[in-house]
Amino acid sequence: MKKKILILSGGISKERLISLDTGKQVAKELIKNGYKVLISEPDKNLSKDITLFKPDIIFNALHGQFGEDGYIQTILETKKIPYTHSGIIASSIAMDKEISKRIFIKNKILTPKYIKFNHKKNKLNIIKLIEKKLEFPVVAKPINEGSSVHVYICDKTNIIKNLKALKGYNEILIEKFIPGREIQVAIMDNKTLGVIELEPKRKFYDYEAKYNSSAKTKHLIPVDLSKNNLAKITSIAREAHKIIGCKGVTRSDFKFFNGKFYLLEINTQPGMTKLSLVPEIAAHKGISFIKLIEWILKDASINR
Repeated sequence: MKKKILILSGGISKERLISLDTGKQVAKELIKNGYKVLISEPDKNLSKDITLFKPDIIFNALHGQFGEDGYIQTILETKKIPYTHSGIIASSIAMDKEISKRIFIKNKILTPKYIKFNHKKNKLNIIKLIEKKLEFPVVAKPINEGSSVHVYICDKTNIIKNLKALKGYNEILIEKFIPGREIQVAIMDNKTLGVIELEPKRKFYDYEAKYNSSAKTKHLIPVDLSKNNLAKITSIAREAHKIIGCKGVTRSDFKFFNGKFYLLEINTQPGMTKLSLVPEIAAHKGISFIKLIEWILKDASINR
């Protein structure tokens, strides 16, 4: 008999719509293949839904704050029901771009140089500090958002304006902008699932490039890398997955420039929409969408 799956989607983050799309598409595939499914929001009715539905596994399709930062994982741990993707600590570390960068650096994984900016504490001349520590152009982004939400490429002329646009966030990560190729690696159960390269028509692979088909981002599989470089980038992605303590599927985002791979971040809950990269990578390997979902579910049931 097929298992009962409760899908968590929606939430209150800026990635709510993507999460709803992920949840809807995962549910559709599971129902089509004989599973009993309930989609639930992470609100006051969640405990009631879990009690009445009695799921065998919870598929966490949430993205962004409160969904992949350890918050909902803490709640799910109290329910004693297997749930997909990474646990409390790995989720919170991966979501915090500064903490994860520190871990990458400690483990000799190349990542762009950065400084942390706090609107309340940083009274100094930020332009001079950037020129001294990083040099322009730089990337300014919230420390704990996903999907390239509110990410700005900045030079001297627009850095102040863009930092003001990020006033709603306490802490900002300002890192050296690395040009070059956008390459991403999916890891599943500590093994390489595959690699994909992106050629955005926009300045970089931002929110629009990720989720709007009219942005016409090119997806390239297989990736044109030497055997040695392919081995190198997949090894770094597996290492990042391992040292952060991730479970299930992750996607690591890299820039490839001047023969070096720079790890930008690791995503513990990659999207599962029609434009999402992990299902596309899996399909290229001959793994259907339902098989990928079942793989994620199996990993949850074994590793919780």
